[in-house]
Amino acid sequence: MDNLLSKKPENLAQNLLLLRKKRKFTQEKLSSIAQIPRSTLTHMESGSGNPSLQNLVKVAHALSITLEELLAPPKSECQLIKEKDLPRIKRAKGEAIIYKLLVSPLPGTEIDKMELAPGTSIKGIPHIEGTKEYFSCFQGRFKLKVSGETFFLNKGDVFIFPGDQNHSYINEGPGVAIGFSVVSLA
Repeated sequence: MDNLLSKKPENLAQNLLLLRKKRKFTQEKLSSIAQIPRSTLTHMESGSGNPSLQNLVKVAHALSITLEELLAPPKSECQLIKEKDLPRIKRAKGEAIIYKLLVSPLPGTEIDKMELAPGTSIKGIPHIEGTKEYFSCFQGRFKLKVSGETFFLNKGDVFIFPGDQNHSYINEGPGVAIGFSVVSLA
């Protein structure tokens, strides 16, 4: 825990400098928008300050970001994640694999790659009311059942449905079926 906390001033300094420059703000302009003294901002950017929560919230608000984004470890603009490192869930006795493609959270959104072996079916997990799901068949053929109705998707087809309804995915074809699910939470 101490190591985690000891990096926060450094994270804050790097993130603040990067975000301020991306927005083409001078320290003077950002301190004016955030309504904090410029010297406070200077201390934050140097990593030597110990800003109050109130000042951190003001700066985050002035930059239109979350407090978490302001304090998080800086991330490279580009990131390569090998398939073997993707989080995955095995279902249907390992005959269905769901790869979680958003390894960094994107609030309100889920993107999964689904691979179903021949003859495999899995039930979808209904989301909160108002959620939309976009399902695209990338390979093979999927049979989707949503609230008692049946739909067939071939390669390249996209199906949009209410994600809060009972639904299931079925591969009745002879080969592996691959699809991508994008869920937009209400």
